[in-house]
Amino acid sequence: MTRRDADPTPPGQQGGTQTLERTRVQRPRLYRVLLLNDDYTPMDFVVMVLERYFRKSDQEAQLIMLAVHHKGQGVAGVYTRDVAETKVAQVTAEARRHGYPLRLVAEPEAGE
Repeated sequence: MTRRDADPTPPGQQGGTQTLERTRVQRPRLYRVLLLNDDYTPMDFVVMVLERYFRKSDQEAQLIMLAVHHKGQGVAGVYTRDVAETKVAQVTAEARRHGYPLRLVAEPEAGE
């Protein structure tokens, strides 16, 4: 075996310099999941949804439900796009199973 055969440098790059490329990784865009007020969905159902699907404590769920009731909408959580869309679909399906018209939307977070 000659010395050249033991060289780990690929052919055509002996004696040259190698350039390393760095890839910049950006944080994924975040989306707010908003609950929208309606005149038919019971407040208890909204609280249950916030506790079960968004892992809110009873106190947090009550505050968000009151924001929905008084201000017309409330933020259930902030997630990546796929997670936000999944939560919207899951909660919408749950509301329909119970016969409620509860609406949720996922919108890009401001400043992103």
